[in-house]
Amino acid sequence: DPVHFKLLSSKSFVLKMSNDNDFKTRDQLLVTGELLGERIHFIVNHWPSRRGGEFKSRPKRIQAALLCKSIVDSIQISEKNTKVIIMGDFNDDPTSPSIKDVLKAKSNPEFIGKDQLFNAMGNHFKNGIGTLAYRGQWNLFDQFIMTSTLLDIEKKYDDFTFHKSVIFNKSFLKNQKGNFKGYPYRTFVGSNFLGGYSDHFPVYIFLVKKSI
Repeated sequence: DPVHFKLLSSKSFVLKMSNDNDFKTRDQLLVTGELLGERIHFIVNHWPSRRGGEFKSRPKRIQAALLCKSIVDSIQISEKNTKVIIMGDFNDDPTSPSIKDVLKAKSNPEFIGKDQLFNAMGNHFKNGIGTLAYRGQWNLFDQFIMTSTLLDIEKKYDDFTFHKSVIFNKSFLKNQKGNFKGYPYRTFVGSNFLGGYSDHFPVYIFLVKKSI
């Protein structure tokens, strides 16, 4: 929305696997701009799927996390007190190795140190709330992860500050009956059109600051 966001630059980063020259997946997109006059960076992700099983496909997402972390590190080196929001479908949960061990994203804002990352969706997952379900298990692949510069423990709100995250899982977005009751109401199952919305629930965050 150009009324609220002024695009300054964008750059895509290709994810490569050293042991697979034919590997292809979605790029990671870095978008830099001014949100109501405040400079902020967004890294948009859709990490490799779990096709073939979570464990077997895990190295691909570990590599995606390493690439993402390198992008964040390079921004933090070049810009002091920069604000970065990593967002998208990670095909991993907040407790997965790619998120927890590589990005080192934590869910408690009080334990986030300088230049560390905060996972705004971690507490939802801890409380058993997900954005998609598979074989009776809920996952939370759709996440917002951000630099500590977007946290304001003292709640002064002098600049853009993370306020809260939301999983939009209203009843009209869910299957109302059958074996998949309560699951997201999908648009397609295979080639069959169901007329639903998505196999994932939407997520969003609130960023707030004092009005001028």
